[in-house]
Amino acid sequence: MTLRSRLLILLSALAVLAAVALASVLHASARAERRDHTQAGGPKVTPGTVTLTAPGHLVFRNMAWGPHRDELTTVPAGAPAGPRTSSGVKCLRFYAAAGTGVCLQAVHGPVSDTYRALILDAHLKKRAHYDVPGIPSRARVSPTGHYAAWTAFVGGDSYAGTNFSTRTAIADTRTGALIPSLEAFRIVRDGRPYQSSDVNFWGVTFAPDDRTFYATLATKGSTYLVRGDLRTRTLTTLHPNVECPSLSPDGTRIAYKKRVPGLPKDAPWRLYVLDLRTMRETPLAETRSVDDQAVWKDSHTVVYALPGDYGADLYQVPADGTGTARRISVSAVSPAYLG
Repeated sequence: MTLRSRLLILLSALAVLAAVALASVLHASARAERRDHTQAGGPKVTPGTVTLTAPGHLVFRNMAWGPHRDELTTVPAGAPAGPRTSSGVKCLRFYAAAGTGVCLQAVHGPVSDTYRALILDAHLKKRAHYDVPGIPSRARVSPTGHYAAWTAFVGGDSYAGTNFSTRTAIADTRTGALIPSLEAFRIVRDGRPYQSSDVNFWGVTFAPDDRTFYATLATKGSTYLVRGDLRTRTLTTLHPNVECPSLSPDGTRIAYKKRVPGLPKDAPWRLYVLDLRTMRETPLAETRSVDDQAVWKDSHTVVYALPGDYGADLYQVPADGTGTARRISVSAVSPAYLG
């Protein structure tokens, strides 16, 4: 093959790659533009007042296409598929309790995005903000509203594989004091002090005593449910193969996602509930892989997100393993039940 032929082949290949890249950019731009227009048949969303002290209401990130996409919206908890009132406040991840909210946001820059955590009051006004070192993943507020926690990916972007790293922080919403990483806590595994350079933590959930919390510890290819103590700065392993725990309202059970052997590597989880007194596991009736930190609607029901046509949809399932899963709202994620 002559040099001229090789150059022609190279130029042709470059032209094809450029055309593919241009088509991808134009497709993404067109899709982004469509997101600004209300989707046909989608939920009705109107601007209004949203507060975090409205008992019997549900607040979540609205994923429906239109001018209020990504904003915090509210609906009556008993009518989650009904018309939504939108706040104008945009969040990637959100949670609220006792009139305090945590909102994880993207700050769009000329070259790349950065991220931050906002502590919000009952009227969604910013009380404090903290830098977040990576892509937001999980967020929680303690039942008293005195603490907020968040997790971010600082390397990799999926829990499904093993090539990722997380950073989990806890903030005191009264004093502003920040624990930037749970990696500073002392770990007790199987009754003995434990240290390893590969530890990761995510998915904090708080007890109402302003001291105890639960989270996931990952190390050496395994995950564990850990109980944290904010006073002694310790984390104690309780049970293996627990991810994204969520403490029940009565403090006796943990809803979580569990890796089940034989499932696909990119969809390896099933929802379970763990009894903290007996350590008995109960598989829930949801048969799809759930990559979310479920929330408790009440003592009998858990709610979680699954991929939908416009981002994610919310589903609920009984917490005792009976019944069936059912969709309760479309184009919604990061739910928080108020009151």
